[in-house]
Amino acid sequence: MGGEMGKIFTLVEHRRGQIHDISFELLTKGRDLAAQLNSEVVALVLGHGTEEVVERVKGEAHQVLWVKGESLKEPNAEAYQIVLSHILKEYNPFLTLIGHTALGMDLAPPLAASLDIPLATDCVGIELEDKRVITIRQPYNGKLNARVSFADAPAFMITLRQGSFPSEEGNLTGKVVDIPSPLEKEPDYRRFVEYIEAAVGEVDITQADVIIAVGRGIKEKENLALLEDLADSLGGVLACSRPIVDEGWLSKDRQVGSSGKTVKPKLYMAIGISGAFQHITGMKNADTIVAINKDPNAPIFNVAHYGIVDDLFKVVPVLKKKILELKG
Repeated sequence: MGGEMGKIFTLVEHRRGQIHDISFELLTKGRDLAAQLNSEVVALVLGHGTEEVVERVKGEAHQVLWVKGESLKEPNAEAYQIVLSHILKEYNPFLTLIGHTALGMDLAPPLAASLDIPLATDCVGIELEDKRVITIRQPYNGKLNARVSFADAPAFMITLRQGSFPSEEGNLTGKVVDIPSPLEKEPDYRRFVEYIEAAVGEVDITQADVIIAVGRGIKEKENLALLEDLADSLGGVLACSRPIVDEGWLSKDRQVGSSGKTVKPKLYMAIGISGAFQHITGMKNADTIVAINKDPNAPIFNVAHYGIVDDLFKVVPVLKKKILELKG
């Protein structure tokens, strides 16, 4: 086990002062694993001018390693790799958790190689068996759950898929340790050039409490109006699975899933959505999931709290009428 008594290190991913949701999921899972090991979880914060980020994560970890430097002002996987390689060699944690994000996918493989430790990527679960690390991955487009064990090693690294774990607020009082960055300037061969903000859509579905999501089962674009009315009656917003975006019926900013957005509303209604793994990844942590699909074997029913097996064109009008009656 690592020199830090089996400590769990988690990378806090942030941009422009905003902490990525997956960072809190990693810290929640890290606390759970640390408790099983009778150890501690450590948050890694890299950056410049990140006082607010550090303040926010102090309650989520037993310790915060705050690496400060001008060269870390913007996320750069190459700069992060150089710095983290230095830090992790010094602290030698048992397990390092990184989000399976654009940054994480770029960062983790060369970092693990530089440390000569095993890496498991895109994991949706972690288990400990007698302090042995078992990861759960989903090959064949999510059709299988594979339990993957590491060969014996003193330390391990894992990237975790967003939305695989709940995010719970911690109640710790993490000690902050200031660490000057060992990197004086960004590598000349790979530098941050520009940050381009994504185009803002009509609505931000990630902030909605109620989401009505539609899939291939609505058959035609004209039928969107029926679902828009249902969303309006519930004070919610309309979202969709990837086929609807591919058809051009709704914009990309409305897409839920691994190639779209991850949402955690109070109510998520999946209507005419079969429930491919890519879609489920983006919505499975909603408080209440209701599915309407005429196929009783649709995968969406595996994650739904309530399911209606019937033709959506019969169910939705009745549902809307009942909602309006209850409201009126």
